[in-house]
Amino acid sequence: MSDLSDRLSEIEARARALEQRLSDPGLASQPGEYAKVGKQLGSLRPLLEAARRWRQTVSELDDARLLLHEADAELRELAGTEIERLGAERDALEVRIKELLLPKDPNDDKDVILEIRAGTGGDEAALFAADLFRMYSRHAETMGWKVEPLSLSDGAAGGMKEVIASISGDRVWSRMKYERGVHRVQRVPATESAGRIHTSTATVAVLPEAEEVEIQIDPKDLRIDVFRSSGPGGQSVNTTDSAVRVTHLPTGEVVQCQDEKSQHKNKARALKILRARLLEAEQERQAAARASEKKSQVGTGDRSEKIRTYNFPQSRITDHRVGVTVHRLAEVLEGDLGPLLDAVHAEFQKQAEQEALAS
Repeated sequence: MSDLSDRLSEIEARARALEQRLSDPGLASQPGEYAKVGKQLGSLRPLLEAARRWRQTVSELDDARLLLHEADAELRELAGTEIERLGAERDALEVRIKELLLPKDPNDDKDVILEIRAGTGGDEAALFAADLFRMYSRHAETMGWKVEPLSLSDGAAGGMKEVIASISGDRVWSRMKYERGVHRVQRVPATESAGRIHTSTATVAVLPEAEEVEIQIDPKDLRIDVFRSSGPGGQSVNTTDSAVRVTHLPTGEVVQCQDEKSQHKNKARALKILRARLLEAEQERQAAARASEKKSQVGTGDRSEKIRTYNFPQSRITDHRVGVTVHRLAEVLEGDLGPLLDAVHAEFQKQAEQEALAS
């Protein structure tokens, strides 16, 4: 108990230091840093509340034990009952605290860049990609998140060949990080006259959004090309050289944005996407270096991995990683992802706990 109390004292001291930083007038003039400190403090709130309740329970338990020495037999009996109740509450809180003390994903509080691309299946794959983007957008609404499309490429017969969007809000990465991978749909396309079921795929990438202080890009490492936008567009969108293609020379990573009328806005969007991709690549490199022979959580979003099947004839969705199947396809596509995401998170949380105990 002493070790746990000491560990909680360290966390409480850290929280006080963060609160003191937030009250510093100088920090208020740095919006980015102020938000970062605020998020750090917010991430400690559940642990601080559990620690407060644990300390209170331990104190009440000590007081109840003192009553065991009272002469009154009825009072001693009541004390025994209270000790049993408080002991169970203390044990439950200690389990909860140990869970909260597990190593956290450093990206959990980050916003994300969502990239969805049509895979195999031609026009049907593009329609499915659009369905997925709508599903995530609806889920974002229920979570109070903001979705900002950054780049969009329409399919020839409708749908989307590719869509890239920024999703910002409370702990977006924590909620969305396991959506990375290949999503498969089984349904009868509208153009199928014989009623045959087709299988198509779309790939989903979820990248933690990188701040400029995390990924610093040397302007000398960039080649920036401007050109006239193509495809549907309003006044000035496809009549001026506003589209931007950014190439990161050291890695060969290319990002193109053309949806805004302003060349500067398209460039800013492209750099935002580029930073996220470079951050993901660096974090995957570090994860591989730490555990080259172990499949870590960072690797669970491998884009070559089929993670989920959406079967329309049976109104069924199956997540292959955790073996969960739900027959609520219409509701899920409307953004009700809660049960699925909770099941996936619970499985990976269990794996993390087992790894922590084994290490």
